[in-house]
Amino acid sequence: MAFLIKSMIGNPLSGIGLGGGGDKEEEATPTDPAKAAGMTREEYEEYQKQVVEEKMERDADFLHKKAERATLRVCLREKYRLPKSEQDENMIEIAGDDVDVPEELLKMVDEDATEEEGKDSIMGQFQNLQNMDMDQLKEKASATVTELKTKAEEKCSVM
Repeated sequence: MAFLIKSMIGNPLSGIGLGGGGDKEEEATPTDPAKAAGMTREEYEEYQKQVVEEKMERDADFLHKKAERATLRVCLREKYRLPKSEQDENMIEIAGDDVDVPEELLKMVDEDATEEEGKDSIMGQFQNLQNMDMDQLKEKASATVTELKTKAEEKCSVM
């Protein structure tokens, strides 16, 4: 309903054909994209080649980064004995054999590995014992023993 009213009232002179061909003027749009961009045909073709080359380089870099990340994930899966991912393996195959994990990421993984190896060794366990507060440990042990004695006395009439 609103459309009908708007079309009737919107432009009352548009329906009157007083010559002149109407109020709308068609703008001349160039059909050639080179002219639309304000370049010659050769410049436009060169520009298009550059755009395509840059896009291909960006895509290749992106694919390489994705393959590096997939390689790192594969390394971490092997380290923690997690199941393999076919998606990561496919990504590495697509990128080729020249995929290496960045050195910074390898350093981070190696640091984690040495920390875990230190914790798993006997010396690492001894260091954990040294870091413990022995007085606090004795207090907890004695509190637990006294608590067990009181519960046993409550339940057992012989004691």
